[in-house]
Amino acid sequence: MNIKIIDSWLREYLETPAKQDIIAKKLSLTSVSVDRTEKIGNETIYDIEVTTNRPDLMSIRGIAQEASAVLPVEGITAKYIGKTAPLVTQPDISFPIEIVNDPELVNRIMAVIMEVEIGPSPKEISNRLELSGIRNLNNVIDVTNYVMREIGHPCHVFDYDLLNTKKMIIRKSKEGEELTTLDGKKYRLAGGDIVADNGRGEIIDLLGIMGTANSVVQDNTKRILFFLDNNNPKLIRQTSMNLGIRTEAAIINEKGIDPELMEEAFRRGVELYKQIAKGKVVTKTLDIYPNKSKTHNIKVDLEKINSLIGVEIPVKKSEEILTSLGFEVKKTGNSLDVKVPTIRASEVLIPEDIIEEIARVYGYHKLPSIVPGFNSNKTIAYENEFFFEERIKNALKYWGFTEANTYSLISEDMFDGPIDSAVKLKNPLTNDMEYMRNSLIPGLLKVIEENKSRDSVRIFELSNVYHKRTNDLPEEKMMLSGAIKRTGVSFYEIKGVIEQLLTDLGIQNYKFKEKGEPGADIFIGSDRLGYIEILNANLIDFELSFEIILKHATLKKIYKPIAKFPPLFEDITFVLGEGIKTEDVTEEIKLQSFLIREVSLKDQYENAKTFHIIYQAEDRNLTNIEIVEIREGIIKAISEKFEASVK
Repeated sequence: MNIKIIDSWLREYLETPAKQDIIAKKLSLTSVSVDRTEKIGNETIYDIEVTTNRPDLMSIRGIAQEASAVLPVEGITAKYIGKTAPLVTQPDISFPIEIVNDPELVNRIMAVIMEVEIGPSPKEISNRLELSGIRNLNNVIDVTNYVMREIGHPCHVFDYDLLNTKKMIIRKSKEGEELTTLDGKKYRLAGGDIVADNGRGEIIDLLGIMGTANSVVQDNTKRILFFLDNNNPKLIRQTSMNLGIRTEAAIINEKGIDPELMEEAFRRGVELYKQIAKGKVVTKTLDIYPNKSKTHNIKVDLEKINSLIGVEIPVKKSEEILTSLGFEVKKTGNSLDVKVPTIRASEVLIPEDIIEEIARVYGYHKLPSIVPGFNSNKTIAYENEFFFEERIKNALKYWGFTEANTYSLISEDMFDGPIDSAVKLKNPLTNDMEYMRNSLIPGLLKVIEENKSRDSVRIFELSNVYHKRTNDLPEEKMMLSGAIKRTGVSFYEIKGVIEQLLTDLGIQNYKFKEKGEPGADIFIGSDRLGYIEILNANLIDFELSFEIILKHATLKKIYKPIAKFPPLFEDITFVLGEGIKTEDVTEEIKLQSFLIREVSLKDQYENAKTFHIIYQAEDRNLTNIEIVEIREGIIKAISEKFEASVK
């Protein structure tokens, strides 16, 4: 979220001698990110990026309070100037509209009816709005935008006479209902949106997002309904995204702004109407508040503060920082008892959040950069998920692969499997990003397709895929996938890469088993690791479960003493039938004697395969008689089991 703040406007709430560049620098180091400052005429505008969890900073008031906390820590005098406008009301005149409010939809409503005179806004207000990126219209509408930018709570205004109702019902919309917003655009509602109707079923407001054309203030407006509402943020977000209406009011409301802020905004709005529109309050002030703001206390251990931050911050300094941010602080023993202000209650929840507030205002840039010491008496825990992730990526990189990063959101055509099992987004940005992937392979193949000019491609990706779960969030699984494109690429090339990788990770008991389609399934013991898939003569891919890899991976080594007695070597050639696997023959040879240390395929011509066999004993030299006996056992076993002959 970005907001433009004018320096002269900011200083109505912030008393400080600091220059604009200093304010921008200190805020960027400790709080919001000031992307740039711009000089327009006599004004300096701060272009500020506000993180999505801090809607309280989307205002002059919020930035001023933040700066009043940050600047004194840097030795710069700063004071937040709070403003409280008087609440003007007519106690003897009742509010003429009955507002039926659903507590599940709306947290609070404040409203009053005023007589006004429509006209242009004063130059100061219109200039401030324009420099803030807000179009000025007339003095009545401009007040709502001015208050929203200054205080941070959205406001709305109706032409009271156009409402022509004695009853306003706030409800959920029905599917198919239509409305025309104040900018003249027509929308059909999906249902479940927060709307107000005039008691006759006619929608007169899309609450928290935008007003409707049938109640908009016009040049001949004489009486207005000044209206503030604080709504269910989830429904505001849902409606805003469904309809594609991204007003600043919707963006603020969907973050869950504090209802307590409403009264300050309401008072300020009434005050401005009196000043610039000859406003006169003609009714009581309506205040419906079914869901009051709640706060909570957090106890923070003083030792934990210094331990997590890494430096010793005086207790008094911590108290000053928190107090300047609006927290109530009381020291009790070796801890701070902190009462969180309602405006921060939704995102400051645990002791670590309080410590973060202290650390950032104190200044992360002030924390020393110290390399941790090494204690030879302690074991270094390096065999974790991130260690093996990095090891796999480095290994594949050095073997000629390039890492790819593809989109997690895909189209229906790219989904691997029946579309009913896909995780579908309710509000996709485009049709090409409607589903969450359940395999990395389609994305890698798309990368290869988009690089047709390359004769040889070796790519991989280590990332999450998503599987649908009933009545729950999708299951995330990390997978390792890769593909090789090259003329005449061999199955054994990619098989060798996987064997190398598993060996490097300390995994030994793996097997490759043929499957119905061209390729092979890969197992580690009884766990299915993944598969190799032959797509055509020039393209092969693979996909492995990172979870299974982690289950079996280890860097522990078992060292054996160097043998005192030399090995003996022998080659035996068998003529084997079609379809007999080399792996099966190798395993059968090993079973014939414990003196067989190693068996490998040395050569192959047509159906004849030569196996290289190493014999060795740990306690003696082997004799020719022992070797002959083992050889005869090997020949007999292979001949009987595989109907082979010795060449």
